[in-house]
Amino acid sequence: MDFGEALEALKNDNCIARKGWNGKGIFIALKKGEHLDTPNNRFDKVMTHDFIYIDTTGLKTDNPDAPKDRVPWLASQTDMLANDWEIVK
Repeated sequence: MDFGEALEALKNDNCIARKGWNGKGIFIALKKGEHLDTPNNRFDKVMTHDFIYIDTTGLKTDNPDAPKDRVPWLASQTDMLANDWEIVK
C-alpha cells in the first residue's frame, strides 16, 4: 500500500506497519479523541483529537535497551513516499 491507502486503513481501525522497518513487532495505530466528559476522564486529561501512535511493546530484538513503549508518531518523508505499507494483526 502507499501512504494514502495506509492512512485509510488506519481510519478503518487497522494497525499498519512498513515491510521495510528494521524492528519486527512494531506498528502504528490511530487513537480516537475523547470528549472531555468521557467517564474514564481522570483529571481532565484526555486527548480530544485523533492522533497516530507507534507501538513498540511487541518489538522483537536482541537489544535489551530497546524502548518498548507507545508514543505519538510522525511520518518521515521516506514513510510518506513508501509503497511497502501493510495491515498487521
